Formats: sequence, structure tokens, C-alpha cells
Amino acid sequence: MDAALRLNSLVVRDGATAPGARLAAEEVPVALDYAGHTHAVLMASPSDVEDLAVGFTLTEGIVAGVEEIEELRIIPRPDGIVARLWIAPERSRALSARRRAMAGPTGCGLCGVESLDAAVRPPPPVAPTGRFSPGAVAAAMAAMVERQSLGAATRACHAAALWRPGEGMVALREDVGRHNALDKLAGALAQAGRGAAGGLVTLSSRVSVEMVQKAARMGAAGIAAVSAPTALAVRTAEAAGLTLIAVVRADGFEVFAGAERIALTVPA
Repeated sequence: MDAALRLNSLVVRDGATAPGARLAAEEVPVALDYAGHTHAVLMASPSDVEDLAVGFTLTEGIVAGVEEIEELRIIPRPDGIVARLWIAPERSRALSARRRAMAGPTGCGLCGVESLDAAVRPPPPVAPTGRFSPGAVAAAMAAMVERQSLGAATRACHAAALWRPGEGMVALREDVGRHNALDKLAGALAQAGRGAAGGLVTLSSRVSVEMVQKAARMGAAGIAAVSAPTALAVRTAEAAGLTLIAVVRADGFEVFAGAERIALTVPA
């Protein structure tokens, strides 16, 4: 299934009309199924679905490590895609208990959450590694923009990438959903045996609490985003010891948490 389709349009400019065409991002339902039971249905881009399934399973805490995913099958359907996973028995039992406790529909980024406490669960602490200069932050964001091919073609997709000092861009994934893009990145890194420790996650979106929770579960040292964070996202980043950089522009950025990782040259 293609991630983008060319659509015809009617272009209206300055009172005149003309036929037009553009690439439109495709969006399909992706069902995440654990041993025959659907846990969540995400509206997502139909690319890198295996990365999405693995990343979601990790960042939502369904398993503790990729080794606890025993099998994964991607099953295309006429009306969408099913990602069917089999996980370690003890994790499967815990997920079944969590599923029975669910009271109703859940929102984007909070699939399977059954209480207010679970929605704002404390993130795991991040290792005190990694330092980023202003130039490094700018380079990381520029590298993401340069490689965001689906976003450039459709103007309708988000990107999440991992940048590491001395190494540059490690991996990048795109999706119509910002949570999905980050989960795809987490899944790609896990399947490649790569960690995020000491690295900077770059985002083309705003920073909400779920994005911080997912980045912390990945073990990233920091987040850099083009848009602003929510207040809860800042408090969550502080609790995790994660550096939160936002409103990144060509001339600089704002640091909302973890400023000790920013390597500034202080004039004498």
C-alpha cells in the first residue's frame, strides 16, 4: 500500500480557477492485535508498519524489551492492516488484565489506559548522559527536515528522528500521526539493536506528555521540537531528567527542562 497518492484538485487563486494535482498522504486503520485480541486501532501511514507495531509495544510498556516479542505478522486487509503480535506469556497475562480493566474508548497516545494515574504515569529516569551544543541542535533539526521526504511531498506528515553527537542522524520515520512517527522510530531502533541513550529525538510537532513518556522509555537524553511543549510535558521531562528543547528556529531555541545538557560557551 502506497504512503501517498496523487489526487486531482481545483486550484482557486486570485479569483481564477485551474486544474491542479498534488500528492496526498494515505491514512489507514492499523489494528494492533495481541494473540488474537485487538488492543488498539491507530490511524497511520501504511509504511514501516512493523516498526510501528514494535515501537508501540515498547513505548506503551506492553513489553520491557524487544526480546519479549515472540512473533509479529503484518496482515494486509481490504479495509486496513492488522499487526498481529505474540508476546511473552507473563506479558500477555498482564495485558489481558489491563484489557479487562478498560472502561471505554481511549485517545491518541493513551491506548489501553484505564485510570487517571495511568495516563500521567511517572516516566523511567533517563541516564545523565549526552550534551548538545546550539550548533548540534540546529544540525539535528536540519538533518530531520532534509530527510523528511514524505512530509515534503505531502505537507501532511510528521517526522521523528534520532540524532547522536559524533554520529549524526541515526534513523528517521514519518507518519500522519506524531505519536505513530515516534513509535516507528522506537521500533526501527529496537529491531536494529540500537539504543537511544545519549541521543536527541527530533520532532516535527508539538511536545505533549505522551511524546515525553515515549522518548523517556526509549532512553533518549533529550527532545528537540519545532513547536512548543505543554506544561505537563515540561513537568514530566523534569521528572525523567530529560532535556526538553522546543520552538527550534534557525536563530536558536528555548530550553524548558534539563538545561544542564546544553553546552554553551560563556563569554569571559
